[in-house]
Amino acid sequence: MLKGFIAGLLVANAFERVAHKYVLHGTHRPGQPRHSPVPRSMRSHWEHHREVRKNQFNDESYVIGWSHWRNKNEIISLAAAAGVFGLVFFPISKGMMAGSMYSALNYYYIHRRAHLEPEWARTKIPWHYDHHMNSNQDANWCVTKPWFDYILGTRVISSPDLQEQNPLGIALPQPLSALLNRGAEKFFPAKWVDRNEKPSPDLEPLPKAS
Repeated sequence: MLKGFIAGLLVANAFERVAHKYVLHGTHRPGQPRHSPVPRSMRSHWEHHREVRKNQFNDESYVIGWSHWRNKNEIISLAAAAGVFGLVFFPISKGMMAGSMYSALNYYYIHRRAHLEPEWARTKIPWHYDHHMNSNQDANWCVTKPWFDYILGTRVISSPDLQEQNPLGIALPQPLSALLNRGAEKFFPAKWVDRNEKPSPDLEPLPKAS
């Protein structure tokens, strides 16, 4: 059960990154708007980005709650993803199913709290703070934990105070964190923001609804 639960967390983190990158941000197309298989979710997410940039990481849609279309869209999308993964994992592993269900609930809790309490986000999930407030918002795709951003080389750190204690994003004894950091630096090194890099052109244009 425990092994299955951990496997479910890993799959959920990988899916979190893939969905964030390809569905919520959309893929670049030369001379054309970004493409997403779910255009409404992409528009919702880019409006979220604009709101966060304008309001020092706050997003008031989480205060309004269910009646706000972006908040409702996020909840429905998470419920749909959890339902699909639950059905797929049920005959394979009850632990994996539990891990996927937990991950969906945890995602919403973490994401909502982060944009209601920006200082908490800077301390607890600095990789997501970097995702929104960096010059390049097409990086740092993971929200709950930075695991697959380290594995795939898309963890981009903007300043030392936004570097997590270790690549697992989990509070651990300092000796163990130091060991993990040495391993990550050797095999999965994080990148640092180029101070000469111009802000992403996607900070201003908002994808049009399809």
